[in-house]
Amino acid sequence: MRRAVLLWVLAVLVTVGSAVWQRMTGPTYPLGVDVAVAGHEVTGDLLRSATIDENVPVRLEAPGPVDGEVAWRRWPTDEPWKTVPMARDGEQLVAELPGQPVKAAKIEYRVTLRAQGEETTLATRLRFKGAVPDSVLAVHILAMFFGMLFSFRAGLEALVRGPGLGWLTVATLICLGAGGLMLGPIVQQYAFDAYWTGWPVGEDLTDNKLAAAVLFWVIAAWQQRRGRPIWSVVAAIVTFVIFVVPHSLHGSTHDWETGEHIQAALKRFLPLA
Repeated sequence: MRRAVLLWVLAVLVTVGSAVWQRMTGPTYPLGVDVAVAGHEVTGDLLRSATIDENVPVRLEAPGPVDGEVAWRRWPTDEPWKTVPMARDGEQLVAELPGQPVKAAKIEYRVTLRAQGEETTLATRLRFKGAVPDSVLAVHILAMFFGMLFSFRAGLEALVRGPGLGWLTVATLICLGAGGLMLGPIVQQYAFDAYWTGWPVGEDLTDNKLAAAVLFWVIAAWQQRRGRPIWSVVAAIVTFVIFVVPHSLHGSTHDWETGEHIQAALKRFLPLA
């Protein structure tokens, strides 16, 4: 009993840690700002995800001597930059980026801060998505969380040759299948007008890594029947590695020239410093 409790505690800690890591390192998580301009500290967050047709605020905490502007353009394009001056609102500098009407549309923007002859530029990208119903999104997230939890716990059970490996494997497949293969495409359709953009129709990293996790657990379930629990350990490791890859990396992007969804070269999706 004590061993089982310890294994569950370890599984929960690893799952929560990987979920936080995935969320905070993804390209849609706000980019934290903490810079000094001529000795004056500027802090805040630059948004990297927004809902279509809604203007996006750019708001930074900055003392009086600092002023700035925001330049933006649609991405990936070579269009001329459009500049929006930042207005002062008390101790904050604020501006607004125009919303885009297309799901998966991206813009890149640069915030230039100036004070006493010194200048600092911050750059990142912003992707627009459609609204996803809260109920659908909540079930999807919970199912994926428990899929990761049961996966890691099953791997530990296989290592100690515990009796619960069978039901843990079934629970893993149900959660990953329902939350990922079923609800995942529904969420993606709401957000980006595409049910599936992974292999063989595309290169979406999130779709592909989910498919890989399910495949390894199907193989593990089959190998369990042949007395080879080591495959469950392999599947748990693969699933863990997959889940710590940032969410939405190398995801759908609207091509402004063709009107289609693309997955451009992976290095082009890395957040700008």
